[in-house]
Amino acid sequence: MHVTLDNPTAAPRPLGPYSQVARVQLADGSALLYLSGQIAEGADIAEQTHGVFATLTALLQAHGATLADIINIRTFLTDMDDLPGYAAVRRTYLTGTPPTSTTVSVPRLFRPEALIEVEVVASCAAGRP
Repeated sequence: MHVTLDNPTAAPRPLGPYSQVARVQLADGSALLYLSGQIAEGADIAEQTHGVFATLTALLQAHGATLADIINIRTFLTDMDDLPGYAAVRRTYLTGTPPTSTTVSVPRLFRPEALIEVEVVASCAAGRP
């Protein structure tokens, strides 16, 4: 097993000093991708959710994966009343069998304007970059 940490140049830069992706390369050539919590700018939950999924898409593509490769998604919401808005946008991006997931209510996120933060684990088949 080999682990690499990176911030793919094709994706929006992180808002702090951290690596956005941990790639765990497995002996069979496949990999697990751990995408750190992502937030996005926007006036409401729908705009922020669209921004988060755009970033997740870019991070996954840089490693040869897609949103369909997500196996677990963890969502942090500052207001559970935003759950229906988040879920509606999420369904436009995750159109197949939904991944395992957890939604957590938090009092606030590290950026005061952030309403949502999402982190994922994805699989990457052998032979993908």
